[in-house]
Amino acid sequence: MVFDDICSMKIFISCLGLFIILPFCGLCQPAVADTGGMVVVQKDPRIDVLGQKMAEYNKSLSLKAYSTKGYRLMLLSTNDRNLAMQVRSRLLQQYPDQGLYMSYQTPYIKLKFGNFESREDAEKIRKALLSQKIVPGNIYIVPEMIELKPKSIDLNSDTSQ
Repeated sequence: MVFDDICSMKIFISCLGLFIILPFCGLCQPAVADTGGMVVVQKDPRIDVLGQKMAEYNKSLSLKAYSTKGYRLMLLSTNDRNLAMQVRSRLLQQYPDQGLYMSYQTPYIKLKFGNFESREDAEKIRKALLSQKIVPGNIYIVPEMIELKPKSIDLNSDTSQ
């Protein structure tokens, strides 16, 4: 052949390859009708299912109780188990929606009541309990990590209007 050096042979083979491959490049892209400047997105329907599952998961997370700083009422710290159970049962009957926490720290049984975000809310219930004389002795307000349930909100409503 007329190739004097390797460099000119490489150029010839490269050009020959381009002339052979280039006509087939047009077949790689599907023929598209003129959409008038509009972009047509073809998506997998599983993306919608995944988005719906993610929305349901986020909604379930928003409805769970969470911990925050707040206040509880320290009602009892006694070694008399019967007294603690008696006070506990009366409080559960009168305040079924409030949390009641009983713990044992040797040798005392401690009874704590409520999940209050503010000290004022705790003070109102404290005064009510003292006037009802359910608890013998004094009631103390103690700062503690409390469990709060989120306020019920309608997550399906459209707020963008």
